[in-house]
Amino acid sequence: MDVKFKCNCPFTSALDVVGDKWLLVIVKQMLIEGKETFKDFTEADEAIATNILTAKLKFLEEMGIVIKTQRPDNKKTNLYLLTEKGLALTSVLVELAFWSDKHLRDIHPTIVNGEEMELLRNDKTTFARVIENRYREKLTSLF
Repeated sequence: MDVKFKCNCPFTSALDVVGDKWLLVIVKQMLIEGKETFKDFTEADEAIATNILTAKLKFLEEMGIVIKTQRPDNKKTNLYLLTEKGLALTSVLVELAFWSDKHLRDIHPTIVNGEEMELLRNDKTTFARVIENRYREKLTSLF
């Protein structure tokens, strides 16, 4: 893997890795929506083209954000799972969702609403912990 960093700034360096919109969308799909197979990702609302999805999953794997493994009960099916490095992006996704809810709802009123959004609005830390714990429980049940 040969990642080219634009400069030594930690913010810019992070964006060199996760600044592509599809990368964070894939992490969000895994963490919040439970996507874990290539087919799951292709059927998602965001409709990532398969060639882009393949490249992004490979990059995420090379960066250590996801691992590719097989389903224990079906060795033919590849699973993509978040690593600790990937789970550490939870707070970034939570902050983006919070910002979007607060600043984009007036121009995009159909942004999802409901109980989880209320929790996000009222307690970002608890919201992040809930989705991260839910993901960890899912991992435990897989293996």
